[in-house]
Amino acid sequence: MSAAYGSWKSPISADIVSGSEKRLEGFTVDSNGHLMWLETRPAESGRAVLVKEDGEDITPKDFNGRTTVQEYGGGSFGVSGDLLVFSNFDDQRLYKQLLASPDSRPVPITPDYGGPVVRYADGVFDGRFNRYIAVREDHRGVDAQPTTEIVSVSLNDNNTEEPKVLISGNDFYAFPRVDPKGERLAWIEWSHPNMHWDKAELWVGYISENGDIDKRVVVAGACPSAVESPTEPLWSSKGELFFITDRNTGFWNIYKWIEDQNEVLAIYSLDAEFTRPFWVFGNRCYDIIEGKDGSTIIACSYRQHGKSYLGVINQAKNSFCSVDIPFTYIANILASGQILYIEGASSVLPTSLAKVILDDHMSKVVDFSIMWSSSSDSDKYISYFSLPELIEFPTDVAGQNAYAYFYPPCNPDYKGSADEKPPLLLESHGGPTDEAHGTLNLSIQYWTSRGWAFVDVNYGGSSGYGRAYRERLLGKWGIVDVNDCCSCAKYLVDEGKVDEKRLCITGCSAGGYTTLASLAFRDTFRTGASLFGIADLKSLSDKMHKFESHYILNLAGDETALYERSPINFVDHFSCPIILFQGLEDTVVQPEQARKIYQALKKKGLPVAHVEYEGESHGFRKAESIKFTLEQQMLFFARTVGHFAVADDITPVHIDNFD
Repeated sequence: MSAAYGSWKSPISADIVSGSEKRLEGFTVDSNGHLMWLETRPAESGRAVLVKEDGEDITPKDFNGRTTVQEYGGGSFGVSGDLLVFSNFDDQRLYKQLLASPDSRPVPITPDYGGPVVRYADGVFDGRFNRYIAVREDHRGVDAQPTTEIVSVSLNDNNTEEPKVLISGNDFYAFPRVDPKGERLAWIEWSHPNMHWDKAELWVGYISENGDIDKRVVVAGACPSAVESPTEPLWSSKGELFFITDRNTGFWNIYKWIEDQNEVLAIYSLDAEFTRPFWVFGNRCYDIIEGKDGSTIIACSYRQHGKSYLGVINQAKNSFCSVDIPFTYIANILASGQILYIEGASSVLPTSLAKVILDDHMSKVVDFSIMWSSSSDSDKYISYFSLPELIEFPTDVAGQNAYAYFYPPCNPDYKGSADEKPPLLLESHGGPTDEAHGTLNLSIQYWTSRGWAFVDVNYGGSSGYGRAYRERLLGKWGIVDVNDCCSCAKYLVDEGKVDEKRLCITGCSAGGYTTLASLAFRDTFRTGASLFGIADLKSLSDKMHKFESHYILNLAGDETALYERSPINFVDHFSCPIILFQGLEDTVVQPEQARKIYQALKKKGLPVAHVEYEGESHGFRKAESIKFTLEQQMLFFARTVGHFAVADDITPVHIDNFD
């Protein structure tokens, strides 16, 4: 039937969306070859639970397997043989748990400091000394900036002795990795004012008889004339060290360390990204398969022109091939014998964990089966799915283009009125060094199945397109991202795909900043929603946690820019309705950011709504928060600029200066 865009009924409800917001936060294989994974559950307030392949929970109900190192966490657990070590959210202590015993309770292995002031992440087992080596972030000092070190934690008996410091002195550490014999430790380190993807170093330390690091050598990243960001060191069973770096080409490719010459060798060069920016611990974008003939084979993901591919590199044959699998985005890869476990997604597959078996030539898939899905029943709505179109559009800089995924309205039960074009919701992703992937996201389908057009923009500064594209944003945050989002909306208007008078914008965190900046400094959009977004860059920079404490200034350029690009300082420029959502436990973007801009817009007399959530931090994890945010955005846009009635029964929040 014909009906106004935005008013269509859809079975993809906000309840369905919030229930599909399970997150995969790591996976591994135990000593018996059984898969297990860590999933977060919105229905349990975002609790992180380790689950066995057969569906049985490993994590007891009174534990939450989540770390908060660098605030974003990741890499919160490790498994060796029958032993699990994990970080518990409430106290941030490390615990060990025996997997073979169904009644085994977690036992703490790090001291109790009276609160979650010492945090651990990215740990690996060192069988030679029966210990767990991890990154530690220590907030016990009076200084606002915590210290970060690589430490070892004893696994003997039920000790909770003070961990032993192995590596210290720099601002940040990640990826501690022990070689198969326990003789060498590789790690990544970097220092202020850099973020990891700006400039970092790969080191190898030699482990002495008492377990200390008595000699060390820098493998990559120390040359002052060559800027690079090495990452993801990985030892083969033969003791060869592989890693990824972006030297020379500006694209992250795979390299190998030649130890006796302390040189590095490119394994395969391609203008593609074989990894992604380091925001959370635990990235694993490639793994090593031991070939049946003893050869070293590398299974890797690489991203090129907005799509991920599975690649296989055979060192002995000096060959590279691309293997066709259903995923168009690949996040992490784990090899277990000849089996690959791959986290990925596509335009019709939500974030999933797949078991992939390749043929003997490692060039074709013999079997592909989904082991875990963020939304296991999403395929029942497939006829309602809007498939993304990768678009390339001109920016305001001559000769420079940017990219986005455009989703047209799609619902088999409706068609739009002949005399109108659909409203557009443009999403500006967070980071801002993140990337839109063009994969199935039921929250996007929530909009498109109701008659909205949706576009997910990879503005200049996004990852996935190499260093040069990512660095377009340095010194120009609030300019390049804003211009690219506005250019994208204009492009879609000029193409006749959307209604120029109903252009809306939304974003989380840094995307929330781009949303507010677009509404303050441009007149392209008619309304917007900021989810834990930034209104005051100077205030954010002054109070930012250690990991990003120099990031804001790097992106803006200088102190003057912090003022001139802060929406809070130019409230008189705002002229349209805005809705704000904020978690009260957010330690990255503090609640006062939303409160300040809300009060200022309210005083100015603009329609504005402000929603705060108890118990939510940076990124909403509770089902009820996810649902409420989605529904209220939809209703807010419909009431203020949509000119249509939504089909869902939603009780609206109060809009100041409107209701």
